[in-house]
Amino acid sequence: MRFILFNFYKNLIMNYLEFKEIRKNLNMKQSELSKSIGVGIRAIQYWEKGERKIPETTAFFMKSLLAKKQKATNENGSPVIFSDLKIMNVPLVNQYAQAGYLNGFADEEFTESLPTIPFTDDVEHRGEYMCFEVKGDSMDNGSYESYLEGDILLCRNIRQDFWMSKLHYNKWDFVIIHKEKGILVKRIINHDVENGIITLHSLNDYYNDFEIHLKDVAKLFNIISTRRKNNRR
Repeated sequence: MRFILFNFYKNLIMNYLEFKEIRKNLNMKQSELSKSIGVGIRAIQYWEKGERKIPETTAFFMKSLLAKKQKATNENGSPVIFSDLKIMNVPLVNQYAQAGYLNGFADEEFTESLPTIPFTDDVEHRGEYMCFEVKGDSMDNGSYESYLEGDILLCRNIRQDFWMSKLHYNKWDFVIIHKEKGILVKRIINHDVENGIITLHSLNDYYNDFEIHLKDVAKLFNIISTRRKNNRR
């Protein structure tokens, strides 16, 4: 099951007045917010004075917290304390970092150097999570299932010992880190467990299905959710 998050926000450019208003609505101090999203308190102060542009990823996060509070209030009328939320800052492999990730995914220092995107309890805090920015149009067929160029995919690593059993490819789409072909966003339509071969499918009919051997795969992730910058569909 996939969730297209925040698709109802037509414009995620947030001005300093909106940012400050949301923070106060969430009953969060500047220090609490800075700790939650992994930035210095000076950055929060710059944003609230309008001296620096508020990153789109931060706008995503702030609006998701506000939506979460509104939903909780509507359901039971009780206040939500956001300073106690468990927040996970997930490393992002954007389009510019993809070539470097192929060489440095096993390097802890490289992973720590990547930018991060904050997530709350939308996800389970177990396992290894990575975010990947979609590049190209191979998974865009114009339907609601499409992954558009620029979408951010939240992914969870599938341990290699699980590759020995049939992958749950009817439930998830995947990001495959192939040793030669690079970072692939695909749908798996067959898994030959005995021979270790998976068949990859693109939603865009222009691209043909093809097979790869799992011995040539460095990492395998299932796609948990998608963040879209604006309502392009």
